[in-house]
Amino acid sequence: MNTGAWITVIASVALLAVASRGWRTGEWIAKPLAASGFVLSALQHGALATGYGRAILTALVCSWCGDVLLIPRTPRTFLAGLAAFLLGHVAYASAFALRGVSWGLALAAALALAAPLWMVSRWLLPKVPRAMLQPVRAYMLVITAMVALAVATYAQRPDGALLAGAVMFYLSDLSVARDRFVAPGFSNKLWGWPLYFGAQLLLASTAARASG
Repeated sequence: MNTGAWITVIASVALLAVASRGWRTGEWIAKPLAASGFVLSALQHGALATGYGRAILTALVCSWCGDVLLIPRTPRTFLAGLAAFLLGHVAYASAFALRGVSWGLALAAALALAAPLWMVSRWLLPKVPRAMLQPVRAYMLVITAMVALAVATYAQRPDGALLAGAVMFYLSDLSVARDRFVAPGFSNKLWGWPLYFGAQLLLASTAARASG
């Protein structure tokens, strides 16, 4: 692992520790630091050298913004954070398209993902406040498209870190949804944050392994 990855690992462990104790000041320190680590990791992997790498870096920077915006836990900052992450997923999707995709498989993957999308919608949307329904729906569609394109680019040029990162990011968002709308609690962070930060590090590590 490079220096940025180590920063993310250490800071994310610290983040879990401070969150378990409800120390908000500690969260304001550890979470941006953990997010800064995956941005640095992408730079150390040569993200600026290719179009694909720059798109990955853009996604990570958007995620950094989203991480910070989710700390206050107010409706306004939550929606701003949601928008930042949505833009991040658009950047990831763009990166995968630049890398090369099988569009037929992208469509097949999107159709396969329609089933979990429907199940999550049935579980989550009745609990989402009316003012947030459309942004949450839009976010769910965009992250589903991102995963479908990850599958489609994996089929063209297999890279396990890329596919695992996209799927782990998708799964980690279920913890955010559960914590925000269904059953708040530290248990959501205990599994969601390791998945999320692990996903970002995996995706950052691919920056040097694709041309575009």
